[in-house]
Amino acid sequence: MTIDLADIIKAYDVRGTVPDQLSPDVARAIGVAFARVVAAPEGATRVVVGHDMRESGPELVDAFTAGVTAAGVDVVRIGLCSTDGLYHASGALDAPGAMFTASHNPAVYNGIKLCRAGARPVGQDTGLADVRELAQRLLDDPSTDPSDDDAVATPGTVSDVDTLADYAAFLRGLVDVSGIRPLKVVVDAGNGMAGYTVPAVLGTAAGLPALPLDVVPLYFELDGSFPNHEANPLDPKNLEDLRAAVVEHDADLGLAFDGDADRCFVVDEHGDPVSPSAVTALVGLREVAKELEAGRTPTVIHNLITSRAVPDLLQAAGATTVRTRVGHSFIKAQMAQHDAVFGGEHSAHYYFRDFFFADTGMLAALHVLAALGGQPHPLSALAEMYSPYVASGEINSTVTDAAAATERVRDAYASAYPQADVDRLDGLTVAHWDGHPQWWFNLRASNTEPLLRLNVEAADEDIMVKVRDDVLSLVRTEDA
Repeated sequence: MTIDLADIIKAYDVRGTVPDQLSPDVARAIGVAFARVVAAPEGATRVVVGHDMRESGPELVDAFTAGVTAAGVDVVRIGLCSTDGLYHASGALDAPGAMFTASHNPAVYNGIKLCRAGARPVGQDTGLADVRELAQRLLDDPSTDPSDDDAVATPGTVSDVDTLADYAAFLRGLVDVSGIRPLKVVVDAGNGMAGYTVPAVLGTAAGLPALPLDVVPLYFELDGSFPNHEANPLDPKNLEDLRAAVVEHDADLGLAFDGDADRCFVVDEHGDPVSPSAVTALVGLREVAKELEAGRTPTVIHNLITSRAVPDLLQAAGATTVRTRVGHSFIKAQMAQHDAVFGGEHSAHYYFRDFFFADTGMLAALHVLAALGGQPHPLSALAEMYSPYVASGEINSTVTDAAAATERVRDAYASAYPQADVDRLDGLTVAHWDGHPQWWFNLRASNTEPLLRLNVEAADEDIMVKVRDDVLSLVRTEDA
């Protein structure tokens, strides 16, 4: 029975369980489709392919490679890498790319993140739907396989290239941390790809000079079964070991990466998590200052879940800010459209113009280290400067009718607060930020589950709690 690829190829990437959903046959079909739909039409002669530490990665890469080469396109395999390592290779080699990873998902999963040359995104509306359609036809009718097509006179070739050292040197060249005060940093790799990239970027494994950093490693052993905890720092329980280790080692900060090491989470010297919005503001201000020094007008992108402190601080510093939907394909599109120097999301994805407009947790980590080590105060003091408001964090509610629950909330707040701003950029956002008391909330439906996701922010704790509880009451009260 042929799988329905609509089950695993969604808006941004490919993600499924192995081998029942994502098998070698499926990977091969996607490889053929990617070569035909993305690589060939833009004149690319090669595709760069990498994978994370999951056991299923090499077999799936081999199958995908067979599909790409059958379609007459060469493959450059870079082997083990982080997702931002793949983006770097795509940018440096000016080639479309495929990264085999399921990010923070459990071990039974794998997936593929696809990009065009220069790390430009491939999403639902920018080629992924066409890849899915062609791959589905290939699976349903194997006679359409290009290996049987006389039009492909010469199959593509396969070569292997190690890009880790170039990746590490590229990042070091963007942020100079060689002159900072000595820092002790605990890094939790979660048995993911940060265990491979951190020694290269923050250490000397790639042949780079030593930095004034004392790195305390946690779970650097590459193990796609994730024996210690899930490689998902967005879940607070997965930060517990890092928080304890920071205190135990009297470290200046802690860093936690997800499985494919494209997201970076930060904790301060007390082991307390630093909001990704605070990191967005901190890094954004550094990039804005660099743009202004160069005589350019800086633009920074942020999604609508980030703290209002982000546009407040960045605009005060002289930047133009652009608010966008949640999701990397939207952020990347806005980054390119506005030639934005930086972009940040509440989920700890950080995007840089100097990194091909792509996201990289490692570059964000270098900025945090440079900011902290370039002045005498502890990280908690810096984080407090960038966190003036109180946020609820994301709260999920299971609902039978997300649309009806959302309208129930909208009607109630439109009646009670007619002066509030209401928009539908991504779900429902109601903002009373220009009045008193200051608050806003966003309510978004999950794309895959019967959930509504609520985020609330206010100028003080009492107001945040009141708005949070009022909205949750409306969401969780079904119509009679």
